Amino acid sequence: MKLQSASFAHWSVASGWAPVVDAFAASPTGMSLAAFLAQRLAQGATIYPPEPLRALALTPPDSVRVVILGQDPYHGPGQAEGLAFSVAPGVKWPPSLRNIFLERQRDLGLPPPMSGSLVRWAEQGVLLLNTCLTVEDGAPASHAGRGWEVLTDAVIRHVGASVNPRAFLLWGAHAQRKAALIDSRHHLLQANHPSPLSARRGPTPFLGCGHLGAVNAWLARQGGAPIQW
Repeated sequence: MKLQSASFAHWSVASGWAPVVDAFAASPTGMSLAAFLAQRLAQGATIYPPEPLRALALTPPDSVRVVILGQDPYHGPGQAEGLAFSVAPGVKWPPSLRNIFLERQRDLGLPPPMSGSLVRWAEQGVLLLNTCLTVEDGAPASHAGRGWEVLTDAVIRHVGASVNPRAFLLWGAHAQRKAALIDSRHHLLQANHPSPLSARRGPTPFLGCGHLGAVNAWLARQGGAPIQW
């Protein structure tokens, strides 16, 4: 599946996100981004995912407990489904997702899941957000700097303005640029991106970071239920 429309009006979000998305769509940056996407579609570009704002549809702002922030969507056919790092059931796991499940097994002792879909995480209040929300086939970071980052900044600020603290997991350099948006009331964890290019590199390797277990321990201290990773 690929993107069919460049109109924000065609992408559904949970009602709580509507003011954030509507304000962005009406801004010069939002209109410029929509025009760019429309131009690339008209030129025959294949753009993923089909629903760029799906994370905002599945996880309303008042249900967010954890934010996992990545880079941009998978750039292979049939992979990206609008949730950071997630693929649809039956789709072969990309290397980054495979490393996430390896770390899940190492950290929590859980066997590999049956599916690469992370919808079950999103439904528990894990906002699976990328810094950039579209990409062209075979061209990672091809839509970086086109305006999505302004929207994802606004989403993070909106979550961060909540009275209740949230956990933020920033995986990779692109995600870590957002750290300045997150104040000290929140629980901030940072590691390299789970891609094989960086998952084992220092100074903060992804493999061995222990973020999933650390989040559940933090949630318990807040009196919350753990995430069923």
